[in-house]
Amino acid sequence: MKQNRLLVFCKGLCIGGTMLVPGVSGGSMAMILGIYDQLISSVSSFLKHKRKSLLFLGIFALGGILGMVLFANPLLHLIERYPNPTLCFFLGAVAGGIPMIVKKARIRKFSWDLILYIGLGILTVLLLSFIPQGWYQKEMNAGLVSSLLLVVAGIAAAVALVLPGISVSYLLLILGLYDEMIRAISECYFPFLIPLGIGLLLGIILTTKLLEKAMTIHPRPTYLMILGFMLGSVPELLPGIPQGWELVLCLLTAAAGFFAIRFLSQKE
Repeated sequence: MKQNRLLVFCKGLCIGGTMLVPGVSGGSMAMILGIYDQLISSVSSFLKHKRKSLLFLGIFALGGILGMVLFANPLLHLIERYPNPTLCFFLGAVAGGIPMIVKKARIRKFSWDLILYIGLGILTVLLLSFIPQGWYQKEMNAGLVSSLLLVVAGIAAAVALVLPGISVSYLLLILGLYDEMIRAISECYFPFLIPLGIGLLLGIILTTKLLEKAMTIHPRPTYLMILGFMLGSVPELLPGIPQGWELVLCLLTAAAGFFAIRFLSQKE
């Protein structure tokens, strides 16, 4: 039991430390580390199993917060100085999580629905890049309309937060709300933060409940689409073409990412 709690803490540490890496979503890391299902279940069924869910989420959140404090800045510094080898590590990590997702999707042989569901997942992520930059911000006015739009934005951000492969910061940036959110947090501007927070909370509850049912009733299409979400986010992680010694280093870091995730995902 203590070993499981330590493992949950360590996985939270990894997820928290990588959440601010460009192109890496917390949902993707939770999925490839094999803790995604437990997170969804704990949030969705919180009222049914309060003590168990609170303990699990508390340990995970503690690890996540500590990971952000300890590793987020060093990782971002590594990306600035050594972008190719660092991002190749995360590419290897994504590859390392694929066998686990394939197992959960119960794929035993090739069929055309594999291409369909994975393709839908990839297409969903790619379509985000076609949203006009800042269009959402232009629709906002002062008063009730603005508050309602912020609630809707919060729900959309929650979906991006929960679904693997979709970066919540990237979505808010597209909507033109990222800078406003950072400013509101720094200035504690509650007329902005409260409706956004309400939407975020509603979105998390609704999304986790739907996902839990989908993963239970329709595991194959659900996990295949999740795999599509993750594959669709890969272009954001693709570094430039490495040359010379850097190519060798990139191959080594990609292999390290792959085997690190394989090791962690099997330690259940």
